[in-house]
Amino acid sequence: MAIVRFGTAQFFSGPDTAANLQMCINWMRRAADAGVQLLVMPENSNRVRDFTTREAAWELSEDLDGDFVTGLRAACAELGLWLAVGVDLRGEDCPDVFIGQVLINDAGEIAAVHRKHIFWDYEYTLFTPGTEPITAVETPLGRLGLLMCADGIVPEVPRLLGLDGAQVFLNSLNSRGPDEHRLHVPQRAMENRVWHVSSNTVGGPADAYPWMGGSQIVSPDGVVLAAAGESEEELVWADLDPAAADQKTDPLRGDVFAARRPDLYGDLALPVQELPVAAMYGPAGETPSTLITVAPLQVSWFHNRDWTVTRALGQIEYAGSRAIALGVLPELFCFRPGEVAADPADAAAFSAEVLDRIRAAATAARMHVAVNLVEDGGGAYFNTTWLVGPDGGTSARYRKTHLEPAEGWATPGDDLTVAQTALGRIGFMTGSEVWFPEVARVLTVRGAELIVHPTGWDRPEAATCAAVQRTEENRVHLISSARLDSAGSVGSQVVEADEFVPGQPIALMRYPTAWTCRGGFEEQMKVELDLRGSHSKVQGFHLDPVATRQPFLYQPFVRAQEVAAR
Repeated sequence: MAIVRFGTAQFFSGPDTAANLQMCINWMRRAADAGVQLLVMPENSNRVRDFTTREAAWELSEDLDGDFVTGLRAACAELGLWLAVGVDLRGEDCPDVFIGQVLINDAGEIAAVHRKHIFWDYEYTLFTPGTEPITAVETPLGRLGLLMCADGIVPEVPRLLGLDGAQVFLNSLNSRGPDEHRLHVPQRAMENRVWHVSSNTVGGPADAYPWMGGSQIVSPDGVVLAAAGESEEELVWADLDPAAADQKTDPLRGDVFAARRPDLYGDLALPVQELPVAAMYGPAGETPSTLITVAPLQVSWFHNRDWTVTRALGQIEYAGSRAIALGVLPELFCFRPGEVAADPADAAAFSAEVLDRIRAAATAARMHVAVNLVEDGGGAYFNTTWLVGPDGGTSARYRKTHLEPAEGWATPGDDLTVAQTALGRIGFMTGSEVWFPEVARVLTVRGAELIVHPTGWDRPEAATCAAVQRTEENRVHLISSARLDSAGSVGSQVVEADEFVPGQPIALMRYPTAWTCRGGFEEQMKVELDLRGSHSKVQGFHLDPVATRQPFLYQPFVRAQEVAAR
């Protein structure tokens, strides 16, 4: 497919819709002069939302055949420009108003309309969520995926677009949070290996927190190709090859869609009230505080096996002296990279010895330890995490289900594990599984209060984007213990599911707290978590990113043949 120039414009639309139409057309002219073929504009480009009732929203919103959309269509035809623009659209009956995104082609015809499915907080009091199937749009410029702002806070909308073959995400935003361009936009590009073009509102009245701008164009591997600032109106663009997004192979993780396990994702298509997490929806309410002290035990292969195991045992002893209740060791911590693949039988035999020593150390320290080793399952080998209790027994076991190409020695596990333990309900994921949004999502809907994650970061963004995203979209604590040889010398990390409280700044409502270790050498970081935070599923007064899921649209998650056919 030919190279296509995509652009994004960021600006603020005030209360004068006619003036806003002219402003939009002026940005379109600038884009056309720059050779842009498709321009993305912010959500509600038609006008600022200075209304407080659904009736007022209806009165001040637009029709598809109204002056605002008609004026944009005429400009597209005049300029030969494609446009994806956010417009608040009236429904058939008052007071239903949809947060719409209109795709207009270069002949001025409406090519598609997307009605936003997931809302940000206050929007639930004014607008009606869309319920249409989430599908990509085939165009001469590529296969396009339409989404809007909070649609990308949760994983389902972008994932469904990716599974439907979208090559370029077009994302119209109206965000005051710092997380969109730092987290959601690059993360959705990387986990789906899709180009991502975002346009955000910028500036506005100084009534609380400004709209954050940061509009950007991101490649399928997370490289920011063009970016606007956070304070000024701006137009940026980049030349993309949409067809390059059909290549889903990551250098380390292989084909990121083929490696999915739809056979394990059935919970995602169940009604939201039939899941264990249903008891955790909404604010924490009367849920009591349950404090738990955790620590990534950051030690992995150094010099030789014996030295490494000795240091791990020392970490456990030290953690016990600090009254740490749960320690997590990194992925395959006692082996050099490639060592297990060279001789899995030897690695499994050594792992059995190490596990016995970990059991004794956990008993002496009176703590729980999550340890990832090689398991001999009777001739089949597994990448397995055990949760060892203070009595030396095994509280839970998880066999990694999503394997990398380098793990040809391993047999994939057959379930995603959430275990009821003395510490609470603990879910498990391992290593690169942090890149699969379905894994943490399934653990969440099964009621996990925290997730342990032995890992070796394959790139820095696995920590700074993927792991943080897993907590933000699920509101679950995540403890990632990283190998010393992780990419970029990025260290271990604990991401906290911060409880929403009234008066909390927008940045803190949206962007969870992350506690990080320095990377590349042995450390131990003590963090106190309150499991009550994982029972606070709301990001504000109205947005619950778990309860607002629309599972009646999610059958593609569990249909492997549809993905394989693309």
